[in-house]
Amino acid sequence: MWHLTGYWTSLTILLVLCLFIKPPGSHASVSYKPNIVLILADDLGIGDVGCYGNDTIRTPNIDRLAKEGVKLTQHIAAAPLCTPSRAAFLTGRYPIRSGMDATNDYRVIQWAGASGGLPPNETTFAKILQQQGYITGLIGKWHQGVNCESRNDYCHHPLNHGFDYFYGMPFSLMNDCQITKLAEKDRVLRTKFWLYTQTIVLAVLTLSIARLIGLASVTWKIITCFAWFGFLFFASWFSSYGFIRYWDCIMMRNHEITEQPMVVERTTSLILREAISFIERNKHGPFLLFVSFLHVHTPLITTELFLGKSRYGLYGDNVEEMDWMVGRVLDAIDKKGLKNTTLTYFASDHGGFLEAQEGKAQLGGWNGIYKGGKGMGGWEGGIRVPGIFRWPGVLPADTVIDEPTSLMDIYPTVIYLAGGIVPQDRVIDGQNLMPLLQGSIQHSAHEFLFHYCGMYLHAVRWHQKDSGALWKAHYVTPIFQPEGAGACYRRGICPCFGEGVTHHDPPLLFDLSRDPSEAKTLSPATEPLFDTIISIIERAVQEHRQTLTPVPQQLSLYNIMWKPWLQPCCGTFPFCWCDKEGDSAHPAL
Repeated sequence: MWHLTGYWTSLTILLVLCLFIKPPGSHASVSYKPNIVLILADDLGIGDVGCYGNDTIRTPNIDRLAKEGVKLTQHIAAAPLCTPSRAAFLTGRYPIRSGMDATNDYRVIQWAGASGGLPPNETTFAKILQQQGYITGLIGKWHQGVNCESRNDYCHHPLNHGFDYFYGMPFSLMNDCQITKLAEKDRVLRTKFWLYTQTIVLAVLTLSIARLIGLASVTWKIITCFAWFGFLFFASWFSSYGFIRYWDCIMMRNHEITEQPMVVERTTSLILREAISFIERNKHGPFLLFVSFLHVHTPLITTELFLGKSRYGLYGDNVEEMDWMVGRVLDAIDKKGLKNTTLTYFASDHGGFLEAQEGKAQLGGWNGIYKGGKGMGGWEGGIRVPGIFRWPGVLPADTVIDEPTSLMDIYPTVIYLAGGIVPQDRVIDGQNLMPLLQGSIQHSAHEFLFHYCGMYLHAVRWHQKDSGALWKAHYVTPIFQPEGAGACYRRGICPCFGEGVTHHDPPLLFDLSRDPSEAKTLSPATEPLFDTIISIIERAVQEHRQTLTPVPQQLSLYNIMWKPWLQPCCGTFPFCWCDKEGDSAHPAL
């Protein structure tokens, strides 16, 4: 009898051990729908963050997030600019599939009153999570369009793409939003328009004087017609470019415009207040909160609390303020007891903006050891970004994963966690990251990643998992100006096509596993498998292109033009001015 009792006791102990002691690489299973907080910075370089190697800019809150979670070292944006990268993030698809990349030089949505934007037939992760019972909110930058055919159709608006609540900027922050800054949008074109207008005025004055003193026999009718032409020309361009602060620099709450133009000095406080309020209102969950910072995009709006506090000028001040905002969001999660039931994610939409300068001051980010930056679809500096996940008890802490991942992977990952199913009627390019994050698999599900600049394929990476090599072939690269400078300083941003790029046949080949800085070009003489590697990559490109189907181009010249009848307006157009926030920004924020 004693032996039988001892047997059952031993068996019970063994079962308990099996249940509660996890072998290496195992992970906790989850039977509930977690809250999901996605934090996306704007134009932040991977080298700007402490946990990615920066020792001059202080980012303790982002570093804490990495210490408590998983840090990805090869997290790749699907595009090197805001609009297409964010479209890919929201849909899990390369932006070329939704028409959210361009064949022209205008590679982002140019106006809040344009007709282009994220198509209504695209299914965002917010829409699927909404169907799964989540309360969904977007606080901050959108830049995916507003209207299609009329001022109030809101076909591209966040509320039409699965978000229950939106507070933020439907467009994007830019220098034009701050009165003290030099104009940014179409600066060269506006200079030409001013020159043409002044030339017409001068011509009209010259003809008028010549007519008065008898030096010309031109009739007053011709002079008057010429003057009217000049006036109409001036009105045609100044009606848009002369009022950019009113047309583009606006804040909205759902469909209501709250500030037109926005008061940039209080925007940080308002965005932070709204993010914290959303967490507090929906603490019983499940909720999805997408915090889309305006930081660290130029003009680097920074509050007095952080001005002059960093060792890296205004840009460093802005990064440190953004890190503080991340800390406030994390504190709100922790104070409500949601830390262990919330998946928190931090990333940037693309690489730092190297060409952003004012005199000798650098106003853009640093991309660490990686070549290139914002706008460059192939070089690592334009697309490799920070990527951090935290979920205590479910994801391991203080873990680094050196496998290729993509911002598009957020889409299937959060849908999986919400109990949803990714759409089956379209190609989804992202992969569910949970097995990789939890350690149940050792390699990324991505074998190939395609790097576009606009609609043009610039580079392809191949993760050769059996050997550990990470090959990258460049078909097109931008021509740096001045030569060897590492960026396109004379142009302001690197182009995707035309005289500003070089085509390579055979393509430039690098092994990122040994040369992450892309400094040593391989050749048949230095790499015996060169021809085989290029052949495999080109076959993958052909297969990828077979999955592409023609779609309406959302960034065509017509779709990115300003259209007065689509302009969001809080009054009677063109008298668009309002301030419904007043002094409501909480001083403690």
